[in-house]
Amino acid sequence: MSPEFGLSTLGQISMNVRDLARATTFYRDTLGVPFLFEVPNLAFFDLGGVRLMLSPPESPELDHAGSVLYFRVADIAAAHAELAARGVVFVDEPHVIADMGTYRLWMTFFHDSEGNLLSLMSEVAKAGS
Repeated sequence: MSPEFGLSTLGQISMNVRDLARATTFYRDTLGVPFLFEVPNLAFFDLGGVRLMLSPPESPELDHAGSVLYFRVADIAAAHAELAARGVVFVDEPHVIADMGTYRLWMTFFHDSEGNLLSLMSEVAKAGS
């Protein structure tokens, strides 16, 4: 491998689900994630050019909690209110995670229909920045 080689772009993320139909409805209808297509035991969504694949685990060694997906939103309070109105139950309220100098990183966490942990995140500019 050359010294210039390095991985830097995700093409697809897989998320384990127990009930594919229920999870598809949650991501498509509740969260509003653009639906791409479905094939037997798989549903695909578009996360800004990165495919999200929902699938039941193919084997026992693949049956584990998924990675946390952090959805970037411009207005975390508005996104939180909209999803709560759609029935999403949040683990916490939007809160500051870190002061990054010119902006504050806000997050709030919730579970999908399958129990996977998800998050909303927003980088909010500080006044005068």
